This record gives sequence, structure tokens and C-alpha cells, in this order.
Amino acid sequence: MTLPHTRTPLSALKEWDAQCQLLATGRVSLLLRKGGIMETHDGFEVEHRRFLLYPTFLHQNPQELQPEHQALLRSDPAPGQIVLPALAEVVAVHKVTSLEAALRLEPLQGLNAGAIERRFHYRNRPWIHALLLRVRPLPTPLVLEETPDLLGCVSWVPLGGVDAQPGGPAVPEPELEARRHALERLLTA
Repeated sequence: MTLPHTRTPLSALKEWDAQCQLLATGRVSLLLRKGGIMETHDGFEVEHRRFLLYPTFLHQNPQELQPEHQALLRSDPAPGQIVLPALAEVVAVHKVTSLEAALRLEPLQGLNAGAIERRFHYRNRPWIHALLLRVRPLPTPLVLEETPDLLGCVSWVPLGGVDAQPGGPAVPEPELEARRHALERLLTA
């Protein structure tokens, strides 16, 4: 099913390009987030339930990706531009306060155990957000000029009114529901 063409105020969530590739292709539906260095004192919050994925190339670290995903690392293919590949919708969000539970999520997403643990303890705040996302790739990625107001180590970037016409979901609904159940089982194990 294709959503109708909309011109809606949207925000974008900055995430490593490799992670955005995994989400946009349906290889994963889970994203673990803690926040950037410019976040508020409380850290990352799920401010939006619908947003565009904003691939970033700064700070991508091959030692923090699972080995099978390291081949996705690449240099910025469009310097001076932001290429937004997909619209994401939050299906479920969990604030995970147990490191053991966070580490059990490793098979469902792209980071390795060391990266999960480092993010979990970042700024001496022991927690991490687990976001299950329905991702809808854009048939034609949205390309924006990179401007100073889009830069910086923040998670959320307001985009104002942009044209976004997503296609169908990268993961069929039955599979996404199975991934939701797997997430919930791992969090309560």
C-alpha cells in the first residue's frame, strides 16, 4: 500500500548511514538509541512518531557494527547534500534499563554487543531506547542541500514542510509483527 502524497512538517532522525541502509532495506526494524553530545541533560527522547531517516557519515565506526554489516560502511556519496531514503514510523518504543536485556537485542539490529554496552552506559545513565520501526522507503530519495541548521550532533532535525511520498513498507506487516513479538520476548526473558 502506498501512502498518499503529503506535504507535512516533518523531522528527521540522524543515524549512521549503515544503520539507515539496514532499516530501509528491511534487514532490521530495530534501532537502539541513546543520544548525541548536544542532547539535553536527559538525553535522547522519542520526540516524533513519524520521521525521515537522515543518514550520517560522521562517527560511523566499523568496530561497533556487527561483522556482517561492516560492508555497508561507505564514504558520503553526495557531499554537500542530505539524501533521505525513507520514512519511519514508531511501532513500539521501550526504555531498556537492564544491560542484560539490552545485550539480548543484539541479533535484532546492527550494533555489536560492545557498542550496545557503551551506549547503554553513556554519560553514566544506564539505559537505552529500543525503537521498533515500520520503514517505508521513498521511491525517489528526498535530497536537501546541506545547510548549517541541519548539521551538529543532535538526533532530531526539523525539516519544515517537505514533500515525502513513501512507498510500501520494507518489511511486510506479518514479519514486522513477528519482530515485535521477538523484541518483547527478549526484553522479558
